Amino acid sequence: MTSEKPVLFVVGTPIGNLEDISLRAIRILKEVDLIACEDTRKTRVLLKRHGIASARLVSYHKFNEAKRTEELIELLRRGKSVALVCNAGTPCISDPGARLVRGAVEGGIRVEVIPGASAITAALSVSCLPKDEFLFCGFVPSRVAARKKKFLSMKDEPRTMVFFETANRLLKSLADMFAAFGERKIEIARELTKIHEEVIRTCLSGAAGALASPTGGVKGEIVLIVEGARKKSAPLPDDVGKRVRVLAEQLGISTSEAVRLLASVTGVKRQKLYREIAEEKEPEA
Repeated sequence: MTSEKPVLFVVGTPIGNLEDISLRAIRILKEVDLIACEDTRKTRVLLKRHGIASARLVSYHKFNEAKRTEELIELLRRGKSVALVCNAGTPCISDPGARLVRGAVEGGIRVEVIPGASAITAALSVSCLPKDEFLFCGFVPSRVAARKKKFLSMKDEPRTMVFFETANRLLKSLADMFAAFGERKIEIARELTKIHEEVIRTCLSGAAGALASPTGGVKGEIVLIVEGARKKSAPLPDDVGKRVRVLAEQLGISTSEAVRLLASVTGVKRQKLYREIAEEKEPEA
């Protein structure tokens, strides 16, 4: 696939089930001059499964990416085509590759994405928590102090939060999360797309018990989907009745319209404002 206009292909691969790969990805992996992969052994399993025998592989991981990036950029400049893959899912998201993409772009080399599986969207798609807005938080820090600091900094985050975690740290992370967040709904997704796929839907206080159940064995990397912080009740403003009367007079609107406007500005529910107005009107005993 050598050409005068080289391309760096960022190729999404399966997160578990080897059938979860696009026809385009298979074609690109067959055609490129070189495949840069996180673990050559794991990538060979995928290539063998799809009959890709001629590909040349080089390792590209967090321990050699600085040196390897320079080598790959030089090959791209010479007209070689390169595919970047990671062990599972989409490269550059909590996986090596961002340095290579940046180097290619800065060098005027075309970068093309071949979309594929992602543990983030796979877990969210079967989640019962809100997903119109969410925050991807990457891997939970392995160090205790950093982990606690991160959770405390996110305790008021209103959006659904998505974390990656490993099995050996899971219980400690859940305990620290409960200490920082208090009670929240949580979904623990494990072995996604594999035979023993499971999503445990529970709350932070009950997560350890759910994982100790016969069906709650934990293996490999895990996706945690955590409920965002609940909105706090807006404080009731002083002199509700007066505010409503002034709004109605100044804007020439009805009392109900003034209440609706005040509710939209303050965040206090209309029913609560009406109750306060009624109490203000009640004569003293």
